[in-house]
Amino acid sequence: MTARGAAALLFALALATCGANAADDVPQPPGYRTHDYRAPVPKGLDGARTVSTAQAADLWRQGGAVFVDVMPQAPRPRGLPAGTIWRDKPRFNVPGSVFLPDTGYGELAPAMAEYFAHGLARATGGDRSRPLLFYCLADCWMSWNAAKRALALGYPNVIWYPDGTDAWQAAGMPLMEAKPEPRPE
Repeated sequence: MTARGAAALLFALALATCGANAADDVPQPPGYRTHDYRAPVPKGLDGARTVSTAQAADLWRQGGAVFVDVMPQAPRPRGLPAGTIWRDKPRFNVPGSVFLPDTGYGELAPAMAEYFAHGLARATGGDRSRPLLFYCLADCWMSWNAAKRALALGYPNVIWYPDGTDAWQAAGMPLMEAKPEPRPE
């Protein structure tokens, strides 16, 4: 190996190490994350249990938690001419999940906050002690925000799965096309 090749290899290793440890250094904000939603996330969330893909899969197989997907969903564009065909981009999530799109933003309009609260109440059958597992994609603050919001609503058994459907699919776990819970107009 040439000196130039060795230097390039060391540089690549240094970059890889920095990238691998970057998430370790991400602090939890005091409130909700309101920008740059696709960015490295903290290792955990105070008050919630953080799980790996293997742990999430075990919970899913055992029916040990209500899985809540908070991936945003593009709205139908306003002002489309009559007769225009609109096809949503499909979302594939963990089978059996409750899909509450757009509820992971840092700030929610009152109608969306109510949609989130009612969605959790329906999903748990009103049993606030029932475990809720929140996810989205890897390196996505949406699930972190939603899990934090559930804690603020008084749900004591909140689980955060930060690797989301990216890691779920990479592990060979099944996904199915999701249909969102009906939203407020």
